[in-house]
Parts: sequence; C-alpha cells; structure tokens
Amino acid sequence: MQSYELTVQQILDKQFNVDFKGYNAREVDEFLDKVIHDYQVYDEKMKECSETLLRYENTIESLKNQIQELNSQLQRKEEIPSNISNVDILKRISRLEAEVFKK
Repeated sequence: MQSYELTVQQILDKQFNVDFKGYNAREVDEFLDKVIHDYQVYDEKMKECSETLLRYENTIESLKNQIQELNSQLQRKEEIPSNISNVDILKRISRLEAEVFKK
C-alpha cells in the first residue's frame, strides 16, 4: 500500500500555535475531525478494493486452469480418429452380427 505523509493519529495530535490573528481553534478541530474521518473511510475502501482485487485474481487463476484443462481434453478428443463415418460403423455392426448369428 502507499505510504502517506500523515497518519490519523498525527492529524489528531496536531497542535496549532495561536497567533494574534490566529484561527479559531474549534473550527480547526472540526475541520481536522472531517479530515480524519475521510482518511478512515479511504483506508477502509482501499482495504475492500485490495480484498476484491485478490478475489478476482484468484478467480482469474482458477479460470485459466479450467481453460487449460478443457484445452487438453479437446486435444485428447481430437486425437481420436474422426474419419470414421456412420456408414463405416453400420458396416462393422452388420459384419459382427453376421458372424455372431451365423453360428
């Protein structure tokens, strides 16, 4: 994950010096509370995205394995002679029947 310059705790602990025309401390605190909340939501979203990405990567790997298996099954089926026609099969059955019933 990416490293950030500030952590939630650093934002929470930050103290500002009050100057003659300084900022209203309450307004600064409220704004920093919003920033902290946004950081936390962002971190949660990043974790969710990382988990989803991992699930998708696992699914992709599983699907690749299935594709390889199906391709190898297809290759094995293609190795079986495909030049045998139905007519050839019927002729063979007829010859077998003739031999069996001749006896």
